[in-house]
Amino acid sequence: MSAEATNPEARPEARPELRRRGRTRIDLRRLGRAALLGPAPRDRLPDAIGHVAEAHRAHHPDADLSVLHRAYLLAESSHRGQMRKSGEPYITHPLAVTLILAELGAETTTLTASLLHDTVEDTEVTLDQVRAEFGEEVGFIVDGVTKVEKIDYGAAAEPETFRKMLVATGNDVRVMSIKLADRLHNMRTLGVMRPEKQARIAKVTRDVLIPLAERLGVQALKTELEDLVFAILHPEEYERTRALIAAQAGSDPLPGIADSVRSVLRDAGIAAEVQVRPRHFVSVHRVSLKRGELRGSDFGRILVLVGENADCYAVLGELHTCFTPVVSEFKDFIAAPKFNLYQSLHTAVATPDGYVAEVIVRTRQMHRVAEAGVIALGNPYATGDHADGDEERADPTRPGWLARLLDWQRSAPDPDTFWSGLRAELAQDREITVFRADGGTLGLPAGATCIDAAYAQYGEAAHGCIGARVNGRLTSLGSRLSDGDTVQLLLSHDSSSGPGADWLDHARTTAARIAITGWLRQHPDGATPTTTPARAPLSVVGARGGGGNAVADLPDATVRLAGCCTPVPPDAVAGFVVRGGAVTVHRVGCEAVARMRALGRTTVAVHWRATADCRVTLVAESFGRPHLLADLTEAIARQGVEVVSATVEPPVEQRVRHTYTLLLPDAAGLPALMRAMRNVPGVYDVGRA
Repeated sequence: MSAEATNPEARPEARPELRRRGRTRIDLRRLGRAALLGPAPRDRLPDAIGHVAEAHRAHHPDADLSVLHRAYLLAESSHRGQMRKSGEPYITHPLAVTLILAELGAETTTLTASLLHDTVEDTEVTLDQVRAEFGEEVGFIVDGVTKVEKIDYGAAAEPETFRKMLVATGNDVRVMSIKLADRLHNMRTLGVMRPEKQARIAKVTRDVLIPLAERLGVQALKTELEDLVFAILHPEEYERTRALIAAQAGSDPLPGIADSVRSVLRDAGIAAEVQVRPRHFVSVHRVSLKRGELRGSDFGRILVLVGENADCYAVLGELHTCFTPVVSEFKDFIAAPKFNLYQSLHTAVATPDGYVAEVIVRTRQMHRVAEAGVIALGNPYATGDHADGDEERADPTRPGWLARLLDWQRSAPDPDTFWSGLRAELAQDREITVFRADGGTLGLPAGATCIDAAYAQYGEAAHGCIGARVNGRLTSLGSRLSDGDTVQLLLSHDSSSGPGADWLDHARTTAARIAITGWLRQHPDGATPTTTPARAPLSVVGARGGGGNAVADLPDATVRLAGCCTPVPPDAVAGFVVRGGAVTVHRVGCEAVARMRALGRTTVAVHWRATADCRVTLVAESFGRPHLLADLTEAIARQGVEVVSATVEPPVEQRVRHTYTLLLPDAAGLPALMRAMRNVPGVYDVGRA
């Protein structure tokens, strides 16, 4: 069967402490007995589903419970006779998963699909039956959950399972919500598994499910999953943390501090609810590692709930006026929400008796979203017709990180690459927003560079990126971006250009790394790399060089054209022997020629071949403007000229200097090339270097 069969009593030492405080956990044995009794009379709900209905009505008082009744009856009858490994009726699993979601405020459609989420895979019920009985929306979600259920893929089992989950989630985030609740129930009841299997499931939960819960904003699931994983993978640290929490029981100063906060807010005329929120086990463990010996106020935080956004700042003002604020602890996630929808004010205040209490201030709606994330947002498809069940859905709750995961998972060449990339992507703990020059935005992980922005905006077309402006200034492609930056990316239209291997040193996103690696794999001999991102000013370096069509009157000598003056036919030239026996060719008017002759260096006669291409360096002086570098590069390409290298100096008083080393098929085309470059708007002069 798809769900992990388990025993809720198998780990008694972990059970009481891992219950979320203030939330009633329904006894699964009682649910099992109620399920075995069969359908209830028509005038009331069965006892087993009654607990779900009660939790659902607490969030949605006007909800139609009849559909839940029908879904339960179908699930119970189809799963009848199936048992979990713990010996309980199998129906207790979908009931428990649905109860988790109901407590978090999931809407009726999600709960209906949750009750039925294992029927299509594990029973004779078909997807068509689900659609016919409960509608396309429920059928769509059940189908999505069915596709991500665990099946045997051997060594690639987990990577392939979560690749499928991402695909399904991309079409409806409620699929992921059910999967997370499913894993939470299985983690709660993991005791009948062999220790090695417990560890394997716990590691996958730690590496993938917990970060996904974090990114979907479902903190209630995330924190309990963290504690369950902690107990399995780190039993000694878990036991020490349990002992720490037990030792401080009865001596917690936070209730007294909360009373003081209530009094302050009451005197200020601010209607607020003040709670003490105990830290969960992993949070206590992290704080103990950070601070060493813990004091009583370190075992929890004070939560202040108000009605409006403005009230949050009013509470903050009173707290900072009546207590001593710890300025370094202040964070405003209301003005700048986290990427997972989270909004709150965070601060810390010191009391007269020396305690420091962390305080979280949020509205009640913010609290719902902080606890339940996307689950609290209700049905994202409340309007619109999806009768065909196959059309692409535009999910308003889909955050930028999920869109990125969906993009690169399609191009990941194998499960191992996908798996390592997924873990790296989920390890990013913060997201930044940068503005595109065209007015759009890009969501990127912290530490992302212009290379990452290029692939996020243009996909594989970013292979031809030749430069970037950040906040109006030219910069290297390897430059890191900060939250709020404006980035303008410059692309080459030369299909032969592509990234160099050094781009991988600057790519932070999995999408960029997979795209670059794929291009390099397809071009093992290399091509014209478009940039070296580590350097500034911006440089574009080509693969062509050597002596071109210059020939020295010195047998077997290697000939090189000097980079300082880049002579081309029919320039008068002179050659000089340099270290290693090579001959470097300069234009006779070059300052280097005068210096070498002054030193007594002997010239070597050089002549030009009658046919062959030639290399030249041109300097374009221009006024700075958007897309100038791209327009200049395009003008050069239209003349059939190859860019060997290019340097763009930082602008000075809105003037920009571009230096190009170019390979012309015929020196006779140089005047036409220079005219084409001068005709580019903003360019006021083009000359030889």
